[in-house]
Amino acid sequence: MCELTMTASNTSDVYAREVVMARVGHLIRRKQREIERITRILRSFFDPKQVLAPEPGQITRIILIGPYARRSWFEDERTINFSDYEFWVIVNHPLFKEECCWRRARDIIQRESGDRCAVDLEFYSKADIRIAKAERDTFILDRIEAGITLYRASRDAPLYEGEHGEARS
Repeated sequence: MCELTMTASNTSDVYAREVVMARVGHLIRRKQREIERITRILRSFFDPKQVLAPEPGQITRIILIGPYARRSWFEDERTINFSDYEFWVIVNHPLFKEECCWRRARDIIQRESGDRCAVDLEFYSKADIRIAKAERDTFILDRIEAGITLYRASRDAPLYEGEHGEARS
């Protein structure tokens, strides 16, 4: 059973956590909160300053894929078997897929989830997605189609300014 640490949220936050939670409304409330928390950590601790790139770093999309998106997740406390969380993060430039941009986010997710659940992260650039479309890569395209978009830069509110680089819920 995975239970991420939750702390009080800032009421002046522009980002409404309920929006992300509603996108996974088919899940139990605890799972909704965990997915929202992971999404917030990814957005808060993405560190594009770790690489020199020709443009500012941006997460363009965060997608939940796998059993939690397909509504086939399981959790068996008796055997301690559970589904992994699977997130695909799409960034605006291939350089921002580098591990150094995500190290802190991974560390915080690992610290908060401990060994209670696994969180798999895959990183793609917008160019990777364009290539997948051109080559009709069904592995990537089918998962994106079946996944649940938790965050899209073009439609969702930004994080509250104070949340960048802070471990908050």
